[in-house]
Amino acid sequence: MALFVLAYLGGLLTIASPCILPVLPFVFARADRPFMRSGLPMLIGMALTFAAVATLAAVAGGWAVETNQYGRGAAILLLSLFGLALLFPALADQLAKPFVAFGVRLSATAEHDATSQGATVLPSLVLGVATGFLWAPCAGPVLGLILTGAALQGASVETSLLLLTFAAGAATSLALALLVGGRVFAAMKRSLGVGEWIRRGLGVAVLVAVVAIALGFDTGFLTRVSTASTAALEQGLLDRLKPESPTPQTTLSVVMNGGSGMMMGGPAMTGGPAMTMKGKSADQSGDLPIEGALPPLGGATEWLNSPPLTQEGLKGKVVLIDFWTYSCINCLRALPYVRAWADKYKDQGLVVIGVHAPEFAFEKSIKNVRAAVADLKINYPVAIDNDYAIWRAFNNQYWPAHYFIDAEGRIRHHHFGEGDYEESERAIQQLLAEAGKTDVSADLVAVNASGAEAAPDMDNVGSPETYVGYDRAENFISPGGLVEDARHVYAAATPRLNEWALAGDWTVGKEDATLNEPGGSIVYRFHARDLHLVLGPGPGGKPVRFRVTVDGAAPGDSHGTDVDADGQGIVTGQRLYQLIRQSGKIADHTFEIRFLDPGVQAYAFTFG
Repeated sequence: MALFVLAYLGGLLTIASPCILPVLPFVFARADRPFMRSGLPMLIGMALTFAAVATLAAVAGGWAVETNQYGRGAAILLLSLFGLALLFPALADQLAKPFVAFGVRLSATAEHDATSQGATVLPSLVLGVATGFLWAPCAGPVLGLILTGAALQGASVETSLLLLTFAAGAATSLALALLVGGRVFAAMKRSLGVGEWIRRGLGVAVLVAVVAIALGFDTGFLTRVSTASTAALEQGLLDRLKPESPTPQTTLSVVMNGGSGMMMGGPAMTGGPAMTMKGKSADQSGDLPIEGALPPLGGATEWLNSPPLTQEGLKGKVVLIDFWTYSCINCLRALPYVRAWADKYKDQGLVVIGVHAPEFAFEKSIKNVRAAVADLKINYPVAIDNDYAIWRAFNNQYWPAHYFIDAEGRIRHHHFGEGDYEESERAIQQLLAEAGKTDVSADLVAVNASGAEAAPDMDNVGSPETYVGYDRAENFISPGGLVEDARHVYAAATPRLNEWALAGDWTVGKEDATLNEPGGSIVYRFHARDLHLVLGPGPGGKPVRFRVTVDGAAPGDSHGTDVDADGQGIVTGQRLYQLIRQSGKIADHTFEIRFLDPGVQAYAFTFG
């Protein structure tokens, strides 16, 4: 129930986000009509269409996205004609003739015959359906967690109802605005007699909105000029309500840098294994509650460093399950502790199992994972969970996520994200003691990590994880916005803090941007000690040379482990590259990486 409340409240908050701006002209075009026969049907059509399209896109992948692009094109055409109908009633009559069975005639009829109250319902509903194809709400924490569940757990009635609840929340806030707008319109028409000019002004606003949407400004420019952000409010709602059995999330991942961890689909959320996390039970031992039984470990694509492990085979052992993925900075920073625990307690009955659940497509390559396991010196068993079977069995939400299982096969403790390493190790010690181990050391491991595995400087992290692929890209400022799935020459731009831009000939896909010609670059204005970028080489694994600058100069002592002091480096594999580790006082800086060879793939920035 809490999740439905969150969905509705998250929808309500969209009225304060920039993503609602493109649809406002279409909403207020009905402000002077009776709400029950005009405004309400339009909002219902908008909400139903959004819920249907979002459900398809989340559970069915690329084909649904392509289908929505056709629907978007049809919606742009329909709403263009609607705007012309507002401007030119005579033209509306002509346009309506060939479209007897479609929305243009319905919209034109509504404009032409304002005295027929019943005639406004159906065209308003069609207008709402068309608007629903164009509405793309900002993927904040609440919408992110809903979409994640759809992608990982498949189609469900709950997912569709949650999306519909989110849309209903947005429709409610729009309805309130529409009711207020309707009263203003009526007062203006009574006092000034300018109804015709108001109607024509709305027609111009509709056509301007259509042009902005067709050119992609609705997802680029409007986001950048917005002064309202609802993400903090949504996260506050999540923190307060904390649904116990949340819907899992999709690969729209956002890093909660330091302390929380990376989550599929949106900012961090409290959740747990399939049996739902609970408080202390009557038969618990010590101060660690019984949270449920160890779920099945079947469904893994392959096992590394071990034959397949099972629930039955692990009875009598204390088990630590670590969900991770090899390009995740949060996972890399937690990894030194997991390795140390595996080494320290293996002879006392601890079994550590790494469950590798990929975020990016390249992380599904078993060859890539095998190489990463070797490079990271992981000697304990690793289950490759490319189909998220184990992830779903635990109802997991995070990278990294640690689950602690006692010798009787019961989950007794969990921790999501980085940090709290002492608490986690104490849980291991207690579970080993409960299993009858009398020689369990009370000391804690000492970890001295380096490179990307070193702990972050959280006091100075002022930049969020930022994705380069258009599916999750934010704060992109190159003129014209991102061009999806097509070659485009991007012009250089000067970013403000946490903004970024491309320059050169790039093709931007859902997950990444691929450089087509040498000399292309990416620029980012950031505030953090460390800057990382997930990169992949050219076709066939051909290395790509690059050069990094900070405020136009070589990084010098502030270079990362994958760059020398002159800023020179080479992309040789698909992984996370540490490019900057600032020395001295941390401040805002402009980072630029210029690629000397074509073919590089850029995925995501992370900071520490």
